[in-house]
Amino acid sequence: MKRLSETNKILFITLSNIGDVILTLPVLDCLRARFPEPKITVLVGPRPKEIFENNPYIHKVIVYDKHAPVKEKIKLFNNLKKENFEAVIDLRNSLFGLLLPARYKTSAFGIIPNSIRHMKDRHLYKIQSRIWRDKIQKEIPRNSLSIKPQEEEYISGILKDNKINDDDTIIVVAPGARSHIKRWSKEKFLELIPKLGEEFKRPRIILAGDRDDSAIAKYITDNCRYPVVDLIAKTKIGELAALLKQAKLVITNDSAVLHLASYLNTPVAAIFGPTDELKYGPWSKVRSVIKKDVSCRPCQKAQCRSGTLGCMSLIKVDDVLRQVRNLMNAAQQPATIRFVDIFKRILIVRIDRIGDVLLSTPVIKALREAYPDAFIAMMVSPYAKDIVSGNPYLDEVIIYDKDGKHKSWGRSIKFSQNLKKKKFDAAIILHPTNRVHLITYFAGIPKRIGFNRKLGFLLTDRIEHAKQFGERHELEYTLDLVRYLGIEPKDKSPFMPIKPEAENWVADIFRQQGIRESDKLLAIHPGASCPSKIWPNVRFAKVADRLIEKYGFKVLAVAGPKDITLAQQVIKNMHHPAVNLAGRTSVSQLASVLKRCALFISNDSGPVHIASAVGTPVISIFGRNQKGLSPTRWGPLGLKDKILHKEVGCIECLAHNCTKQFACLKAISVDDVLNVADAILKVP
Repeated sequence: MKRLSETNKILFITLSNIGDVILTLPVLDCLRARFPEPKITVLVGPRPKEIFENNPYIHKVIVYDKHAPVKEKIKLFNNLKKENFEAVIDLRNSLFGLLLPARYKTSAFGIIPNSIRHMKDRHLYKIQSRIWRDKIQKEIPRNSLSIKPQEEEYISGILKDNKINDDDTIIVVAPGARSHIKRWSKEKFLELIPKLGEEFKRPRIILAGDRDDSAIAKYITDNCRYPVVDLIAKTKIGELAALLKQAKLVITNDSAVLHLASYLNTPVAAIFGPTDELKYGPWSKVRSVIKKDVSCRPCQKAQCRSGTLGCMSLIKVDDVLRQVRNLMNAAQQPATIRFVDIFKRILIVRIDRIGDVLLSTPVIKALREAYPDAFIAMMVSPYAKDIVSGNPYLDEVIIYDKDGKHKSWGRSIKFSQNLKKKKFDAAIILHPTNRVHLITYFAGIPKRIGFNRKLGFLLTDRIEHAKQFGERHELEYTLDLVRYLGIEPKDKSPFMPIKPEAENWVADIFRQQGIRESDKLLAIHPGASCPSKIWPNVRFAKVADRLIEKYGFKVLAVAGPKDITLAQQVIKNMHHPAVNLAGRTSVSQLASVLKRCALFISNDSGPVHIASAVGTPVISIFGRNQKGLSPTRWGPLGLKDKILHKEVGCIECLAHNCTKQFACLKAISVDDVLNVADAILKVP
C-alpha cells in the first residue's frame, strides 16, 4: 500500500468566487510542500479559473459550472472517477468529494473548532485533521500563484507610461466589491485620496478592481483633484498580482483584492462593514481592519435590516487615514501588526456645561487612538451638542436633557433602557453625578469607569475624586480616566469643530454689519454663570473704548440669552459703536465668530475655552478664590492666553452670597486688562 508521502495524484476541489479561491491557496501550498511531485488536478468555477490556467504547478484545470445541467454534472463525475485519484481535497463540500473513491479524503462532516475562525485556517484544518495528523508548519512558502514574466512586463510598462519609478510609493486603492453592502462610499474614497497625497509625500495612487467597479472608477477619476492611475478592469489576476507585489499598501473593501494582497503579503488596510473580519479579514503580516462596531455587526446578511448600512457609513475618512498612517509606519518594522480591540463600543459621558465638555475633548481623541476600530459615542446635554457634533473621532452624539425632556425619573429610566439597546461595553464618566451613575448602571454597561463620588459605588472602576482641591487643570483630571486604562494621551489640545453652515452664517452677519475681512475684531463677553464671576460692565465698556482708540478694533459683544441685558448695558456705556451679537449665536456660530477675532476678553466662562480652542488669544477674568474654581483648574490653555486674578484676603469664599461686594472682581482694574492686552497684541 502506498504511503501518504508517496501519494501524488490529487484532486483539488476549490470554490467559485475569486476571493474565496485565494483563501484556499495556502492549502495548495501545503500539498506542494508535503508531496515531492504532486500531480494536481484543480476543479474550479469559471470566474477564478485563470488563477490556475497556465500555472506550471497545476497538472490540469477543470472548470465546473454549478449551473450546468445535471446530465453534464454526471458526465463530469464519471470522468473524474476514471482518473483514480489517490487523494481528494474538497474545500467545496460537494457531492464529488463525497462520492469519488480515494484513499485519502477530506470530510464534509468534520467538526472544525470554534477557536479557528479565519476561512484560510479552517481550510487548512480540514487537511490537517483528515489527511495527515501532524501539525502543519506555520510558515510554508506562498508560491502557488504563478505570476508570468509577460504579466510583470505589462505592469512595468503601465508604470513607466505613467512615469512611476522604482522609488515611488505606490498605494493601490480598491474601491469596489462584489456586493454593494461591502462598499465604502465612493465619495469617501474621493475625499481620502488627496489626503493620502498630503500625508505621504506625493504617493502614486492606482485604482484596482474588476469591470463591475468601472462606474466607481469613473466617478473618482472625473472628480479627484489628486492624480490617479485607473487600472480598474484593465488587469487580469496575474497582472493585478504583479501590481500588488510592487505596492507599499493596499486600501480595500472586503473583496478579492484584499485576499490577493494578503496572499502576496502586501500590507493591507481593509474596510469592513457587515462581514466578519475574523473570518474574512486580511492576513498579511502587516494589516489592519477599519470598522465600526455598531450593535448589529457583523450581521453577514446580503441586505441591511435597518436600511441605513450604518456599519459602513459611520466609517470616516480620518478613521481610514489614521490606520493607514499606522500601517505605513509599521511596514518599516518586521513585527506583525494587528490592532486588537479591548472595548468595541465605548460611551463617554459628560452632561454639564459647554466649557467643561470642550475641555473633555482630548479624551475622545485619546480613546480613538487607543481603540481605532471601536464605536465611540458621547452623551452630552442639548446645549453642549455643538461642542462635539462634528468631532472626527466620534461616531455618535447622544443627547440627555436633564432639565427638559428627561427631567422626570420615568423619562430617565426610559432613556436608560434605550441606551441599553446600544450594547456599550464601557462607559467613561468624566464628571460624577447621581443621574449618570444610575443611568449607566441600569443601561447594563459592563465596565463603568469614573470618579468615586455621587453614588460612585455604582461604578465598576472608581478613581479618587480630588477635583475640589483644584491642584491640576480640569483637562488633566478628565484624562486621568484614560490613563487608568493604560493610555497616555499624545495630544491634549481641546478640539472645537468649525462647521461650514456656521461660517456662512458669520459671513452673512458680518456683511450686514459692514465688517470686512481686513477689519481687526475684538470680542467681549460680559456674562457668566454666576454673579460672583461677573466683572463690572462699566469696566468692560472702558476697556473696549480704549482698545478701539489704540488699535482700531471693531468690537463684538457676545453672550448667551440670559445675559443679553448685560451686553446691552456694556454697549450703552461705550463711547464707540459695537455690534451686539448677544443671544444671537449658537455655540457653533460663536466658535466661528471668535475664530475671526484678534482678541477675546471674558469672564470665567465656557466661551473662554471655545476661543482658546479655535486659536484666539484670551484674557480671562477670575474672581472667586475657591480652590476647585481657581484659574489653576479652569484657566484657558492657549499659548498666548492670559489670566487676571487677585487675592483680596477672603478666608472663605461665599460665592454669590458675597458680603464684600465682590471685592476680588473690583480689584482687577481697567489698566490691568489693558496692560495684558498690550502684551498679547505686541507679540507677533
